[in-house]
Amino acid sequence: MTLETIWFCIIVLFWLGYLFLEGFDFGVGMLLPILGRDNTERRVMINTIGPVWDGNEVWLIVAAGAMFAAFPGWYASLFSATYLPLLLVLLALIGRGVAFEYRGKVDSERWRRSWDRVIMIGSWVPPLGVGLLLTTTILGLPLDEHGNRIGGAFESVRWDTLLGALAVVGFALVHGAAFLALKTAGDLRERARLFAIRALPVALLPLFALLAVVQWRDGALWTLVALAVAVVAALVAWRKLVVDRDGQAFAALGVTIAAAVVTLFGALYPDVLPSTLDPANSLTVAETASSPYTLEVITWVGAFGAPAVLVYQGWTYWVFRKRISAAHIPPVHTP
Repeated sequence: MTLETIWFCIIVLFWLGYLFLEGFDFGVGMLLPILGRDNTERRVMINTIGPVWDGNEVWLIVAAGAMFAAFPGWYASLFSATYLPLLLVLLALIGRGVAFEYRGKVDSERWRRSWDRVIMIGSWVPPLGVGLLLTTTILGLPLDEHGNRIGGAFESVRWDTLLGALAVVGFALVHGAAFLALKTAGDLRERARLFAIRALPVALLPLFALLAVVQWRDGALWTLVALAVAVVAALVAWRKLVVDRDGQAFAALGVTIAAAVVTLFGALYPDVLPSTLDPANSLTVAETASSPYTLEVITWVGAFGAPAVLVYQGWTYWVFRKRISAAHIPPVHTP
């Protein structure tokens, strides 16, 4: 296996980490006005992701940075084609981070409601944008023989890429509800579990529709197996939610998104950005990769840096592993 292929797999792993960790993270924010009946319950929901949300966002930076370092041609063609959606994602992430810090600064229900809306919007927009981005790289763009996009700034916005955006949003919504069922107690936990049970069959439909489209267009037998694993894992997750096994349901959803990512990027390889005009114009792993020396350097850097990041983030989740309830929330205090 060449370094180019190894780094393609590493970048896929980074995107999987982002979708899994930020999936429930964004899902909690989406559900804030739906499941949080009062300020205390909304504080419980925010506190479930409070210690980890910023660490989860690191996976987006690492995934994009690894693309830039290992496959600059892939990075340049894809990100320039989705510049406007990514700008909206960036603004939403900034607003979301500010909202987490500022919602408790003033003892005013109107103040908190305003920042809760920012959190909600900042939780809906990024998965839409990231879903659009990833589906664009899977399904392609109109590229000429030089790898340049043909058309306007919205060439990446099509029915199939919008389906991908809805797929990521739907998964995040269910994943967030399952996470709340795992991390909270009392009435809030029960409402989150029931929401996940009712939403899962509908919310995951765009994901499986996207997998079917990709499998039909570019799939192989082994990617069909991965697709089947994703479907079975989703059914297991639903069943585990019904029988009140929160941890197993959450893990099964993790298997669902992992198998889905394997299906999508497995069908893509060895391309990194297909051309919808002429397959001969598609960008491939070999064509867009950095020099062998650059790949060797970043491999050594990653070999030392990645384990430290994984250990630290795993330790963070272990420290904050217990459930949270309204009884753990102190009275509102403003400086």
